[in-house]
Amino acid sequence: MGCLDLPTIEDQLKRRWTYPEHWFQKQNDLWDSRSNFIYDLPDFEVLISRIKLESQAHNLDYQHFFQYAINRWYNYWSARAVEQVFCEQRGVVAAQNAKDRLVDFSINRINFDLKTSVFPKAFNQDLAFAKANPAQLINWLYTHQSTGRRFHLENRLFIIVHKADGRHYRLKAEISWLQGLIADYVSTFDASKLVAVSTINSKSVFADIIWAVR
Repeated sequence: MGCLDLPTIEDQLKRRWTYPEHWFQKQNDLWDSRSNFIYDLPDFEVLISRIKLESQAHNLDYQHFFQYAINRWYNYWSARAVEQVFCEQRGVVAAQNAKDRLVDFSINRINFDLKTSVFPKAFNQDLAFAKANPAQLINWLYTHQSTGRRFHLENRLFIIVHKADGRHYRLKAEISWLQGLIADYVSTFDASKLVAVSTINSKSVFADIIWAVR
């Protein structure tokens, strides 16, 4: 995959903010297949036009499909941009296979899958507790991850976003701000501070959290 123009992607992502965030429907294979055009359309206005065409062609509920597609689009292009930011840092090497679902890059030769997530409401402690006890949240995230294609028990690096006004998802579009957090993390990376994750198969799995809080 080619390099993204990060300021342009940030601008496109922020155009999604015009619309309220809703998930009317759980992710499923059928609607994924209907909306896989999101991978080819970084321009938000082009995306909107395509969503309308696809919803009409397949007789889908427009509002439900609209939210489904723009949420997938938003998460995908944010993840692409953030992954590129990591790979631009010294000591970070992109995975040789861009389609490897277990590894996005390595830091100092340690492989990681990257996942950006909103601080989970279902975690039974508040943000302050989680920041003071990251191992508890990390183990919770592994235990409660989705059971679909993205499920795995390998090394993971989490970016946890949390915004004081409750619009946490907006931080996924703040690429230039995230760039600073990522650069600071990588420049001070210490493998000895990674959290050892408790897994059912007793293999060595390590993870960490970058806190993206405003």
